[in-house]
Amino acid sequence: MKRILFTGTAGFIGFHLAKLLLAEGFRVHGYDGMTDYYDVRLKQRRHQMLLQSPNFSMTEGMLEDQTLFDRMADDFAPEVIVHLAAQAGVSYSLENPRAYLDANVIGTFNVMEAARRLKVQHLLMASTSSVYGANENMPFVETSKADTQLTIYAATKKATESMGHAYAHLWNLPTTMFRFFTVYGPWGRPDLALYKFVDAILDGRPIDVYNHGDMWRDFTYVDDLVRGIRLLIDAVPKRSEDGVVPVGDSLSPVAPWRLVNIGNSDKVRLTDFIDAIEASLGLRATRNLMPMQMGDVPATWADCTLLESLTGYRPQTGFREGIDAFVKWYREYSGK
Repeated sequence: MKRILFTGTAGFIGFHLAKLLLAEGFRVHGYDGMTDYYDVRLKQRRHQMLLQSPNFSMTEGMLEDQTLFDRMADDFAPEVIVHLAAQAGVSYSLENPRAYLDANVIGTFNVMEAARRLKVQHLLMASTSSVYGANENMPFVETSKADTQLTIYAATKKATESMGHAYAHLWNLPTTMFRFFTVYGPWGRPDLALYKFVDAILDGRPIDVYNHGDMWRDFTYVDDLVRGIRLLIDAVPKRSEDGVVPVGDSLSPVAPWRLVNIGNSDKVRLTDFIDAIEASLGLRATRNLMPMQMGDVPATWADCTLLESLTGYRPQTGFREGIDAFVKWYREYSGK
């Protein structure tokens, strides 16, 4: 039974990935800080569900606590590490940028150090589509230059990609980075647009629609995303022997390091997304049209050709289907 350690198991994506891995018979140990960035009760509910499995165990602690993380990692002795935990959110990075440096940079360094010391078979770490920043060439391709991040959040994530490459090169540590695109679905975070919109509409409150709704996102259903991660666990990058990399592959010519987009490969206009929410709820939203948020981008759109070539898989859940699934969960969870 393969032992997988991963961070952020009480988080939205981590919870779904843990469920998938446990269902496939893996032994999983989670590490989560249970921070109060959003309602801790939601995180506790997720962990309570995971703890029903005898193959799941967890440690509560901050990524910055290297002593605790190292002791936990040594005790569990993982074969694979999946690093999902991070300080997330674009707007919050304007209020508290230091939290992003502590969790995303220092925390990621501690995870990489443990992976190096334990000589794990594969280290996988989450990045974000936000690293593409001001890049306007879409769909976004992993091999495109991405040096114009617009927020501290995105900048810290780009830093972890570079740090991961350095460790892969120096210590021959097989590393896969993945860039997520606007993930949504049941058990989602309360600060994400879909959760906020559904909650407000059911309460009869107006919703804030930025850039007057003239925004496009590659909405990725969470089950599709974690399936992509699961398959990438087995797609271990290998150092190129002659420095030659296949066309379209983001594999480094000097390290067993690769970068992979995980998205739905389809851009959806925000107004169409809201229309679908209204249809699913059977209610109309009062739309408070707002200017663009500082640090936000008008569009994201993933090219997932590399993911498909590595795994044979391409996310394909349509946004209307995904919204219906979220609304069903939310009504049950909230009792509204």
